[in-house]
Amino acid sequence: MLATGLGSLIQAILFLLFADLTAIVNAVTGPTYDNLLVPELGRGALYPSIFASGSDPSNFVAQAAHFSTFTLANVVDPATTLVALGVAVLYLAKPLVTRWAQTFDALLPRLILGVVGANFTVPIAGALLAIGGGLYPVLAGWDGGSWQHWVDLAGWGQLSYSWDNGAVAFVLAIAEFVVVFSLVLVVGFRDALLSVLIVLLPIFTLLWPLRPLSPLARRAWFLFGELVFLPCVLVIPLELAVGAPNPILLVGYLSAAVASPYLLSLAGTQLVAFGFPGAAATVQGGVGRGSALAPSAASAHFGPVAGAAGSKGVAGRAFTGAVRAAGSASVPAAAPLAAAELIGHGALHLLRHLPHPSKPEGPNTRAWGPIRPGGSR
Repeated sequence: MLATGLGSLIQAILFLLFADLTAIVNAVTGPTYDNLLVPELGRGALYPSIFASGSDPSNFVAQAAHFSTFTLANVVDPATTLVALGVAVLYLAKPLVTRWAQTFDALLPRLILGVVGANFTVPIAGALLAIGGGLYPVLAGWDGGSWQHWVDLAGWGQLSYSWDNGAVAFVLAIAEFVVVFSLVLVVGFRDALLSVLIVLLPIFTLLWPLRPLSPLARRAWFLFGELVFLPCVLVIPLELAVGAPNPILLVGYLSAAVASPYLLSLAGTQLVAFGFPGAAATVQGGVGRGSALAPSAASAHFGPVAGAAGSKGVAGRAFTGAVRAAGSASVPAAAPLAAAELIGHGALHLLRHLPHPSKPEGPNTRAWGPIRPGGSR
């Protein structure tokens, strides 16, 4: 009776402890979502005007555009003068060096496009931001924008408490806070990277005519476009999370929103090169490494056993050879090699006991030799 009462008391204390901790975490998660993430995902915050002249601190691209203009005037324009001088020298040397004539004819249009594109980087970036800013409100306005309130995602109680899942509710509350805060960091990182690319794109575009450096400009522009349209992918899981029937599904939707850069990288886009792995490459690389390392790891594990069995007769030597052959190849070829080694040892042992053709057989001569080496007839 006393033990039953003590157990109920401990259970009640643990429930109250986990309930309080869960309520504290939920009290932090809700304002983090409503007051940090939702303002970050506003149309004006994600797609501000790149040509704004004011000093609005929320307009992160305006300062980057001014910096890009400074870079264009102090780095790109002097480099353009050097490029024009190089083109003039190449044009004058073209009749003298005929083997470079075809290369020069292909390089001249690229140089012109590179110089023009470097000077119009900010307007092109502004046009891409304007396209993304026109598409994003259409997607984010589904269902009246109900995703903009944490209570619409998690409900008024957010997590239901019970006597037997207080710890589970606390773990789920921690998971919700982690993914919400990760979303805040992802959006902030996207905005910062867009600003950096706006400054660097004029320099990268000027380097595009040089074929060894052309992938730098191409990847930078593709990455800029993907970052522009990244919020259009990120907001979809948040909209689907509205009215999630249980906290586990809510955590899944929030995790899908955090993984939105990875969803873009599934198509092999430039976010793969930036650090987000592609699914096909990850699976193929893991399977390849496993196939290559599994036989060698198994042979290393069974190596001492195979070495000891090598001195135990024909069967031991066959086992040792099979282990050695299996460890010398990857998974697809390891099994046939091991089987061939076993069959080869067995065939050799059988041939050793066949009668020699030049040896006459008498009535007292056996057709088969002794099975054991050194055995009596």
